[in-house]
Amino acid sequence: MNEPPALQLEDVRRHYVQGEEKLVILDGVSLSVWPGESVALIAPSGAGKSTLLHIAGLLEQPTSGEVTICERPTRNLSDSERTAIRRADIGFIYQFHHLLPEFTALENIMLPQMIHGLAKSEAKARAEDLLSFLGLGKRLQHRPAELSGGEQQRVAIARAVANAPRVLLADEPTGNLDPHTADHVFGTLTKLVRATELAAVIATHNLELAGRMNRRVTLQEGRVVELA
Repeated sequence: MNEPPALQLEDVRRHYVQGEEKLVILDGVSLSVWPGESVALIAPSGAGKSTLLHIAGLLEQPTSGEVTICERPTRNLSDSERTAIRRADIGFIYQFHHLLPEFTALENIMLPQMIHGLAKSEAKARAEDLLSFLGLGKRLQHRPAELSGGEQQRVAIARAVANAPRVLLADEPTGNLDPHTADHVFGTLTKLVRATELAAVIATHNLELAGRMNRRVTLQEGRVVELA
């Protein structure tokens, strides 16, 4: 590919010391993800998926190695500089939607944009566009308790991309949904990734959904291995 990757991990290692024992979680992870590309991360519980996502999302520092976001190395940045990149360039989706229950779907998408400095009118217009794109145009004024599980997770997806990040990291985003709803939510997510040229890493146990992504990788002995 001619353009540089939006996300690049180079020889990333992460270990913890417990007493006299060294617990190795990641042992030389290298992974590049380009704009518009979706990568499925498939690995059993305890293999280090969440640690990899936390490090890729600048929520956790690696023991060694480099994480580059949009051509900017982050290893030697201050906490405030890392936070600024995380807010501007990285979106997160979790298994649990974590929506604010007292606010409507529309307000849940407007708030992060307004915190980021966008005017209320602009935040409202973008929130409406995102929710409509995800099939929730008629649910704008509903609070989370009035939405189905699939609808709540689609609102969470909209919130994750509200500030137009370049990188999207998702940890089992359809893990709490029934197969039919998971299929629908995943379809809208991958459509959004392509439409907005996001670089996405999505951890999932669902092999059928993973098979619809551009690439599939796993973690073996602390390293990323490409799957067919």
